[in-house]
Amino acid sequence: MSARNNQANKAAARERLRAEREKQAKKDKARRQVIVAGAVAAVLALAGGVGYLVMQANEPGYWDKAAKAELVKPANTTGEDGTTVVIGKPEAPKTLELYEDSRCPACASFEQASGEQIKKDVDAGKYKLQYVGATFIDNAVKGEGSRNALSALGAALNVGPEAFLEFKAALYSKELHPEETVDSFAKDAYLLKVADTVPALKGNAEFKKAVEGGTYDRWAIEMSKSFDKSGVTGTPTLKMDGKKINTPDSAQAFTEAIDKALKG
Repeated sequence: MSARNNQANKAAARERLRAEREKQAKKDKARRQVIVAGAVAAVLALAGGVGYLVMQANEPGYWDKAAKAELVKPANTTGEDGTTVVIGKPEAPKTLELYEDSRCPACASFEQASGEQIKKDVDAGKYKLQYVGATFIDNAVKGEGSRNALSALGAALNVGPEAFLEFKAALYSKELHPEETVDSFAKDAYLLKVADTVPALKGNAEFKKAVEGGTYDRWAIEMSKSFDKSGVTGTPTLKMDGKKINTPDSAQAFTEAIDKALKG
């Protein structure tokens, strides 16, 4: 092989090597661009996702919106926001104040023991009953059942005091009252199931519409505020003439405590 051919072959080899390097460099550059573009897209997507989550977190929840909705007061209420609920004969000498949270297990036990006696006493004119509804369990164990049940109680009160008392008794009944940590009352369908045990509410289209439409949601919130302002810290709480009555554990003990309170 001549020196010229040998040099030509070396030059050709160098050219091929240079071309291969350029080709590989272009591939590497293209790959880096794809990686960078993907990383940028991922960052943007993450930022967008975080932004969406932040936006969602800052979006008012259902009950935040309900707090700003139009206030609809149930019938059979008085007071500026309709949060004074007094049931009984006007001539009854005194008023028993009863503070309860619908999800409260202690309230359920109290109602199962003494609720029927309260209704008999109120019907007989022995005293009037003032109900104050609380919703603090929704915050304590999370959920919406206390507020939703209180709203449904407003719908029952709108039907009538008798329907209200019977619906409240059904909510606290042994058969239908859920465990404190089970938020069954958050579901309208469950509240309507409970209402089906009350003659005045079963098949009542107006009541059903009010429950499903949240007609008295704002009222429930205002009622809860009344409880918060009362100074009462737990449920059930009973008061007469501003004096607290120790919560009795039986109908007989309840009657004895009430008779003593009525005497002053």
